[in-house]
Formats: sequence, structure tokens, C-alpha cells
Amino acid sequence: MTYTNMVPGVFLTRPNRFLAHVTIDGNAQVCHVKNTGRCRELLLPGARVWCQQSGNPARKTKYDLIAVEKGTRLINMDSQAPNAAAGEWLASGGLGLLENLRPESRFGSSRFDFSFTKDGKECFLEVKGVTLEQDGVCAFPDAPTQRGTRHLRELTEAAQRGYGAYILFVIQMAEVRSIHPNAATDPAFAQALREAEAAGVNILAYDCTVTPNSMELRQSVPVVL
Repeated sequence: MTYTNMVPGVFLTRPNRFLAHVTIDGNAQVCHVKNTGRCRELLLPGARVWCQQSGNPARKTKYDLIAVEKGTRLINMDSQAPNAAAGEWLASGGLGLLENLRPESRFGSSRFDFSFTKDGKECFLEVKGVTLEQDGVCAFPDAPTQRGTRHLRELTEAAQRGYGAYILFVIQMAEVRSIHPNAATDPAFAQALREAEAAGVNILAYDCTVTPNSMELRQSVPVVL
């Protein structure tokens, strides 16, 4: 996936989940943060960030905060980017030959990110974006997620009923060593992930090539349960 109208800036403060103060071209700007997660380890005063300038004059904020530099890493923190990048990856054959690839498909009381037919079997896939990293090791989630646990329970049910079931962790940075469930932050999610794997849910993780203007899935990353 690609972005247009990207400009660099320096992060100042984040008064709430939705807004950030960023210096762009020497001027303080109020930017929309496209990630409502905590991101405390990313949005530190003085961090170099990349923002997308909006062409909509009716918007209250002129910019969206898209990516941040953490040391030598460029991390995309746009919460909409993982689905977009995963959709491109699936459509280009990342998971093999698929038929009837569709976004936002309902199963029971859930709406999974994608559905498709693979090898004659109807399948469901849920995407989770990952930005939490330390020393090349990633973890998910960065805050408790009842919704994420519910998705895992329903993927487990789908697998038990004979559907293909997948969870895809899209790691929004490159060159990481592994990813694991963040049991210290959300033990329920970690347990649900282990149960999903035991039930036959396919657990995938891919890191991404990230530039200020783009993000695309790069290569498989080990998942340590």
C-alpha cells in the first residue's frame, strides 16, 4: 500500500488517543493519530515522525500521523495499514491460489477481515497489526483486547466446524526475530491463541518493508507460543 503527500515532522505531545502535536516545517501542528493504541514506546518527545497531508479543507486536522522512527527502525503505526497491506498480499498470491477473496465477511456473530476459498475449502482470516517491539522481538497486544480474544474464540469455532481459519499478525516494521502473545498484558488473549493453534487455526506472522510512503508484507516471522 502507498501514501501520497508525506512530510517529516518531530513529535511533541499526545494530549489524547486521537491527536498529537507535531512540529512540521518549523510550525506546531495538530495531527490526527491513526492508531488509538497506547504506543507509549513509540511516541516519545523528539521522535521523528512522518505525516500525511490531507487535501480536504473541511477537516479539523490538516495531517495524519502515519509512521515514527524508533532508533534505526521506521514503524508504520497506521491502524488501517495492516488490512490494506494484507489484502494486497492475499490478492497477489501470498497465501497461494485463492478464489472468492472478499473483505469483511461474517461468521456467526463476528465479521472477519477476509474470507476466501482455498483448495475447495471456505476460509476466514483475521488481521492484527503489531507495533510493539523490543530488541527485535515483537508482542501482541500492547493493551488488553477483549475484541481480539473474541475473534480468536470464533476462529477456533470455525476451525472446529471444518472451515479454514487463519490469524495473520502484520508486523508494521522490518527485520524482527519473532513474535509472541503478550501474556503479561493480556493473559486471556495468550491462552485463546494457544487454544486456537491446538484447534487447527493457522497462525501466521509477517514483517513489512516500511518506507515513509509505503508498507508491504515482506517475510514470515516465527510465532512463539
